[in-house]
Amino acid sequence: MAKIGVVLILLVVIVAVFAPFLVPHDPTDQNLESAQQPPVGFGSTSVEEVPVQENGSVVIEDGNIVTEERTVSENTSWSHPFGTDGNGRDVFSRVIYGARTSMIVGIIGTLIAAVFGVVVGLTAGYYGGRVEDTLMRASDIMLAFPSLVLAIALVGVWGNAAIKIPDPFVVSGLSETVRSALGLAVGMPETITVPGTVIIVVALVNWVWFARVARGEALSLRGQEYVKAARAVGADNSYIIRKHILPNAITPIMVLATIQVAAIILLESALSFLGFSGTNLSWGFDISQGRRFQSTSWWIATMPGLAIVLTVIGLNLVGDWLRDALDPDIGGEGGV
Repeated sequence: MAKIGVVLILLVVIVAVFAPFLVPHDPTDQNLESAQQPPVGFGSTSVEEVPVQENGSVVIEDGNIVTEERTVSENTSWSHPFGTDGNGRDVFSRVIYGARTSMIVGIIGTLIAAVFGVVVGLTAGYYGGRVEDTLMRASDIMLAFPSLVLAIALVGVWGNAAIKIPDPFVVSGLSETVRSALGLAVGMPETITVPGTVIIVVALVNWVWFARVARGEALSLRGQEYVKAARAVGADNSYIIRKHILPNAITPIMVLATIQVAAIILLESALSFLGFSGTNLSWGFDISQGRRFQSTSWWIATMPGLAIVLTVIGLNLVGDWLRDALDPDIGGEGGV
């Protein structure tokens, strides 16, 4: 199961990084003539009653419109393996580019939450007393608010601060050269949109979990002999925390970080679904757009939804493996 998780995560990371080389179309290009085209393997034909026309006019007999049966085909094409959305945009290309947004928010948001939460947790656990009470009561207050509601409130206060950075593959012309050599369409998006507000929001919502784990580790480690020995030879508290407490507390923090990436991707998708992401190249945004066509074009929302499911499953499998492999009480039974 760990190998499956690693493969899934590597696949998502690779397609996110090399998206300009892998997509068949520009994910923002619209072609209304090919709108709502089904995925490969899901084409169908149906018979519909349509009015008969002569010389551009509808034929009417005895006061009734004359109709005839006509076969209507919903064709599929390998040019759009996942079909197209309501505006004729390629769903496969949008799923690949949506991986960029999810991984950027998931990784950067987790790093910020981990740094802040670990500092707070280690400080609270090591010093104890009033310092611990103050810091941990603040974390308890954060836990009192539902994550999604708090995130929506913070986005409402700060707005959507999206940062656009140049895509190095596109700006350098490398992707255009490779795509031209392969006979693919050129003209990919030149910038990568980083939803800055969403990253800060998900970090503020999730730092509490790191703080609680780090505090628990600091409480158990501050009484160890090597910590007492370091204190006895004159080492200051910041040195002891950096050199003795943190290295020995890193294992559960790493496991939590892996799982939190999955949780943050889900939270980002929920915010995107509600229109708070700041970018339209997001899995949650595409699911939101696809709900209008759910009864007729199910693939518009289903494909990005499956991408979220597979990514979260992969991250959780890797997290479970890390926990089993690094936990000394289990003895590394989860190792590959």
